[in-house]
Amino acid sequence: MVGAGFGGLGAAVELTRRGARVVVCEALGYPGGCASTFRRRGYAFEAGATLFSGFAPDQLFGRWIAELELPVTVDFLDPIVELRAPSFRLPVPLDRAALVDALCRFPGAPEGRLRAFFAYQRKIADVLWSLFDDPTLLPPFDAAAVARHALRSPRYLPLLPLLGRPLGELLARRGLEGFAPLRTYLDAVCQITVQCSAAEAEAPFALAVMDYFYRGTGHVRGGIGVLAGALAAAVTRLGGEVHLANAVKAVRPAPGGFEIVTRRGTLHAGAVVANLLPQGLRRLLGAEPGVLPGLDRLAARVEEGWGAAMLYLVVTPPEGADEGAHHLEIVQDPGAPFIEGNHLFASISGARDAGRAPPGLRTITVSTHLPMAKLRALDGAGQAAYVAAVQARMRAGLEAHAPEWVRRVEHAETASPRTFERFTGRFAGYVGGVPRRAGLGNYASLWPSPVLPDLYLVGDSVFPGQSTLATAVGGTRVAERIARGLGLAA
Repeated sequence: MVGAGFGGLGAAVELTRRGARVVVCEALGYPGGCASTFRRRGYAFEAGATLFSGFAPDQLFGRWIAELELPVTVDFLDPIVELRAPSFRLPVPLDRAALVDALCRFPGAPEGRLRAFFAYQRKIADVLWSLFDDPTLLPPFDAAAVARHALRSPRYLPLLPLLGRPLGELLARRGLEGFAPLRTYLDAVCQITVQCSAAEAEAPFALAVMDYFYRGTGHVRGGIGVLAGALAAAVTRLGGEVHLANAVKAVRPAPGGFEIVTRRGTLHAGAVVANLLPQGLRRLLGAEPGVLPGLDRLAARVEEGWGAAMLYLVVTPPEGADEGAHHLEIVQDPGAPFIEGNHLFASISGARDAGRAPPGLRTITVSTHLPMAKLRALDGAGQAAYVAAVQARMRAGLEAHAPEWVRRVEHAETASPRTFERFTGRFAGYVGGVPRRAGLGNYASLWPSPVLPDLYLVGDSVFPGQSTLATAVGGTRVAERIARGLGLAA
């Protein structure tokens, strides 16, 4: 495995459980990649501000915690997140029906249309999330999975009219495009999940991610890095090896597989799983553009996406704050694009998050999207000025919409895509994978396919897409394909 992000860890866990000899090489001194917890000056910050799904007992992370006896505690927060905009606040409760009720209470809310839309949305989401709850229904298929899909085929029929269409079109057809609280909520959810606005988002994907907060979503006590570290330890306990701070410098085809050149020496592998962006894998292979057209096409799609500007804060919490963690989404102008400091996601540690900050203090990770094409068109000085202006807007947004949390800032650090690359090992600091804008091309890669024979890419830019859960599920399906080739029993 090249990289100990959740795609690489997912593949490593499943292959070691089947008895394969697995070596994971990670450039950083800690696992998790973009979903990691790093330390600076005695504080521990989430690399990116976000929440994580898949922790219900019947979901992948929940099953791993139980089956592998991982020392991980998950807090299911209520509210899960709070959306704050200039004219309203919307706490997102654990009870899905309560969210719909809250939206219906806004002045002028089209209650009947709202309730009908959410009922339809849940039907679509139930179909798609069932594939994550039971990853054996995802490719590669065996005969049993094909038979189960045949029996389930009537459930898939409502998806057909949605394929290739944006969520915005569906909202217009249902007379909901003008209801500002719903549009603001949907734009916020879509930006942090499918990486584009609700108006642009591929409708089936967007309707599914509207359920993101209701699919085993929780806060890992101590930071998501606790889960990443527990999975890495499980790989070792199951007989694999995890080499942290051991960057891979080159991957070369060789007789019987591949030669892996690392900082500590050279390894030989029959199969390779690379938890990288396509640009990172292309660099390790030494492949010039044009040599691997499929990788080039994927790299071009990633480059349509985003980087992030970050604030890492240490604060004294407001008087009377409870012990739990908090997650805030802040929108300064709902009519402007949800990027460049206009839309913020803030993850605030809880008092029970041991090791994140000294007693009486909390850490906050704040992020916003930056269009990488715009950033990369600037020279070095221009990039620095642009990022600084965005970060100033981020601070203004916190002061306007979350003043209680930033009244006493004890320590502050900033990060740009360049520093995010250093914290996570992510090529050029890209975040979030491929934006899922409407189009049938979104379905072209829904199969774990090798880049070269026995060389696979995992992560948020490939099957089955964004989110920490999705990358882990994708890793398990790649592991399934490799295991079949090796004749390893399930």
